[in-house]
Amino acid sequence: MSKALRQPDGLDVTRPSPARIYDYMLRGSHHFEADADAAERILAVVPEIKDCAWSNRGFHQRAAAWIARQGVRQFLDIGSGLPTVGNTHEVVSKIHPDARVVYVDNDPMVELHSQGILDESGRVSVLCADLREPDAILGHPAVRELIDPAEPTGLLMTAVLMFVADEDDPWSLVGRYVKATRSGSYMSLSHLTDDAKPPLAVDGFRRVFDHATQQMHFRSKPQIERFFDGLELVPPYEGAPPSITYSGLWGAEDVQMADSDGSRWLYCAVAKKP
Repeated sequence: MSKALRQPDGLDVTRPSPARIYDYMLRGSHHFEADADAAERILAVVPEIKDCAWSNRGFHQRAAAWIARQGVRQFLDIGSGLPTVGNTHEVVSKIHPDARVVYVDNDPMVELHSQGILDESGRVSVLCADLREPDAILGHPAVRELIDPAEPTGLLMTAVLMFVADEDDPWSLVGRYVKATRSGSYMSLSHLTDDAKPPLAVDGFRRVFDHATQQMHFRSKPQIERFFDGLELVPPYEGAPPSITYSGLWGAEDVQMADSDGSRWLYCAVAKKP
């Protein structure tokens, strides 16, 4: 990480953030010393977490591309993280050159360093906002300009709801975003789980975020399935029934090869709004 890394005025770089820790895991350059230290503490207790990060990124890209191939041309990427290789608009524009994407993240670094992905077409926008305020996001000029409620939308919520506590009712928040989309829209979602994981590893993982900008909340498979209530899950890979699965398996051509310890930290699914 370069000490010359641009940062928003007033940003406390001594507190790690999920977006910047994720950037470190993906070998990015948009993080600070506190983020790198936090990432290394996670790796000390969960060595496979880098594999988890790459598995999650792969799921995000495969799911976005699959949704685009269903004819969806507009995407709302909530909890988008810092720009890296294979951003959502890069993935979906290969299928629909006229695809429109709005990125949303509550880390001001994301808005600052995502300006470089904007182009003159006006089909990509980035805003700094918190997913806990759906009305503010859905009513934002950038969203109203690029996301047409009369068209199906690809709602992407990759590894972000694990930073929303139960008391904030993340299930109702997801329902609010889904309700704002029309029939034929799709939601893609991934979420950390502690199912069948060593308690010491889970506790050590969680503790790293105690002093971060957001705290970590692991959830079970039944809790994650609740996010898809009222939606139609799609088969995660050829021959599988509609269901949630591990992040490495969704869209995999070789399921056995794609399965890994890192992948099993994350459940994911794609579902259609009937």
